[in-house]
Amino acid sequence: MKREPDIVVISDVHLGTYGCHAKELLTYLKSIRPKTLVINGDFIDIWQFRKRYFPKEHMQVIQRILKMAAKGTKVYYITGNHDDTLRRYSDFSTGNIHLRDKLVLQLKDKRAWVFHGDIFDLSVRYSPFIAKLGGKSYDYLIVFNRFVNKIRKVFGLQPMSLAKEAKQRVKKAVSFISDFEETAIDLAGQQKYDYVICGHIHQPQMRTTNAHGHPITYLNAGDWVENLTALEYQWGQWSIYQYDPADYQIVSNRLIVKESAIPSTDEEDLELKKNSSPEALLQNIMGLVS
Repeated sequence: MKREPDIVVISDVHLGTYGCHAKELLTYLKSIRPKTLVINGDFIDIWQFRKRYFPKEHMQVIQRILKMAAKGTKVYYITGNHDDTLRRYSDFSTGNIHLRDKLVLQLKDKRAWVFHGDIFDLSVRYSPFIAKLGGKSYDYLIVFNRFVNKIRKVFGLQPMSLAKEAKQRVKKAVSFISDFEETAIDLAGQQKYDYVICGHIHQPQMRTTNAHGHPITYLNAGDWVENLTALEYQWGQWSIYQYDPADYQIVSNRLIVKESAIPSTDEEDLELKKNSSPEALLQNIMGLVS
């Protein structure tokens, strides 16, 4: 039985990089049927995109989202800094898929302001070369981190995040995250929004404060590189979802029915499969990058 939240927000998936947990994200997406899915930036990492590395799990995430849109989910793709090439096509819509730089959601009597947040990052705005170099180094750190955690598992130790440790130990990183959040809250307060939803800093967060005499709830969807988190809105409340493989364990393997064993009779599904083949999708991505 799929869960049906009203809104799901994911951010910083970084498809096309070694650090992306596409398999886990695919499992999560298959377990939900939201009315609205917001992809809040850095979905496809165009900065580091290379045709020789785009595993099938990464492609299947794109195909799953296309299928969700075909089945009625409204999908908003908010551009980020790692997929800023898409900003030349902002305000483009096709069917249930909408490309935007920012978004305002009306939630009954409250308003949510959604944007990626790279506008607050001076390294991205004024030194893109350094920012891209840092992104590549971060990707290599994540790969090394996985190797370290495999060794720790052998010795019965809990996994650790080297990137998180680095952020916590470097005062400038801690200060940047704090300043980022406060700036987002201040701007949202000026415009009397009730929620401000960001990504970019890979730091899942939900807290309520006051700015300019107005209560503001700051939310950050985190990422699918380190934290494997998403934001979910249901019954008028926001919550942070944390991926846990135990949630998807089943009692018996005999209960698994492979999708390939089920013939599709839905013409819409057949057409979607044809138009979202790996070759067609890679060709479209390469067209955007060039």
